[in-house]
Amino acid sequence: MEHLSRFSNEFLKALKNLLPIVAVVFMFQLLVFRSVPDDPLSLVAGLLIVAGGIALFLHGLDLSIFPVGKNLANQFVRRGALVLLLPFGFAVGFAASVAEPAVIAVAEQAQLVSGGRINGLVLRFVIALSVGLVLVLGVMRVLRGWAVYKLLIAGYAVVLGLTYIAPPEIVGLAYDSGGVTTNIVSVPLITAIGLGLANSIRGRSVLADGFGLVALCVMVPMIGVQLYGTWVYSFGGAGAAPPAAGSGEDAADWVVGMILGLGSMLREVLPIVGVVLFFQYVALGRRLAHPLRVVVGFLMVLVGLYAFVVGLKIGLFPIGKLMAEQLIAQGAPALILLFALLIGFATTMAEPALVAIGEQAQEASPGRISGFAVRVIVALGVAVGIAFGVYRILAGGPFHYFIMAAYAVAMVLVFFAPKYIIALAFDLGGVTTSEVTVPLVTALGIGLAAAVEGRDVLIDGFGLIAFASIFPVISVMVYAMVMEKIPRLRSEPA
Repeated sequence: MEHLSRFSNEFLKALKNLLPIVAVVFMFQLLVFRSVPDDPLSLVAGLLIVAGGIALFLHGLDLSIFPVGKNLANQFVRRGALVLLLPFGFAVGFAASVAEPAVIAVAEQAQLVSGGRINGLVLRFVIALSVGLVLVLGVMRVLRGWAVYKLLIAGYAVVLGLTYIAPPEIVGLAYDSGGVTTNIVSVPLITAIGLGLANSIRGRSVLADGFGLVALCVMVPMIGVQLYGTWVYSFGGAGAAPPAAGSGEDAADWVVGMILGLGSMLREVLPIVGVVLFFQYVALGRRLAHPLRVVVGFLMVLVGLYAFVVGLKIGLFPIGKLMAEQLIAQGAPALILLFALLIGFATTMAEPALVAIGEQAQEASPGRISGFAVRVIVALGVAVGIAFGVYRILAGGPFHYFIMAAYAVAMVLVFFAPKYIIALAFDLGGVTTSEVTVPLVTALGIGLAAAVEGRDVLIDGFGLIAFASIFPVISVMVYAMVMEKIPRLRSEPA
């Protein structure tokens, strides 16, 4: 009964989180386009399936990934097994990224729009290797107590320096690649490892030291992809673009697609599960404390993730694509910006990974951070970021100037924001672009670049994900600075 009650609560919370998306859709359909979606029942059914998937996913995380990740980190520290902990970090990072659907989708899109010059498979391996290597660095940071802001400042100085010399065709793709490396399954596990390490080492702060691994996983792929792109556009030649997918689809194709979709989810989860089980049973030689509960939790994560994606395909993606096409056809910049702003906020509020990390942050700092307040601040940052990126496509201008200005602001704020919030702020920037946001935002960016005269799809179509990743970092740090200032103002005599 306890599990059923918890699932019901998570389901109701997920429905409440999805309401902003419904409000945006119906507001634009009724007030702007003065029409009703062709199949409103599909939208409702899709939302119910999404809510059920989110509830299953979050409950499964609490049963499996969070406790297993924290327990593994504790065991490594207690045994002093640094020689095992570092390969574990690399294996988790590589396995989580190489099969990530968002990474695969971006890589295939890059190969297609570049005419085959960018190899999708090579790009995926560059990203996965970057994430694996940076997780090793992130684990070392927690063990040694290095301040995360110093690594972020040094790393982003390299990122921005490469942006000056990298070909313009690769810059937007590189920044987007950093935004899609952290997915709905890997983020909770990576976060659990960081929190577990911080909990196990004397003198470490859970809030300041436990978070930050996701932030590093976002940053380093930007370096790897820019280096790869510089080499490709300097010495590489054109390759073969992937064949375009057929547009026709009957019922049999739909069933096959659903089966393949479940296989894709299984492919995403299995590498991570394999890494965890190998290090638990083979490297450490210990059995899981509650194997049945962990297995049930992993199954719930898998089924919940699958239901989540199916619900998106049934309800949200078709209406989102239709609305993007309607807005582009109308050619009203103000409406496009308003849609970008509202849909950015609505989709972020529904991101399951953000919900999970917000709850972990609240648990790590009782009375200091509100999970709901953090989600609202992050959603506002994503909304402004996507709208800013859409404005850049509409108005024109070099992408690297805009993105470098945004990151420069973030780097300046690092020196003024409370130190406890920096790692969490950059982690939150990494979890905002996941299964809900990435497809809608990528489709909007490429659609706008294709429709606006004088824009190049490869140079201008990518980049919205990058803005959706950095603006929440800025908004969270500003929020923390304001919250720190309020008590001081109240205590000052009139």
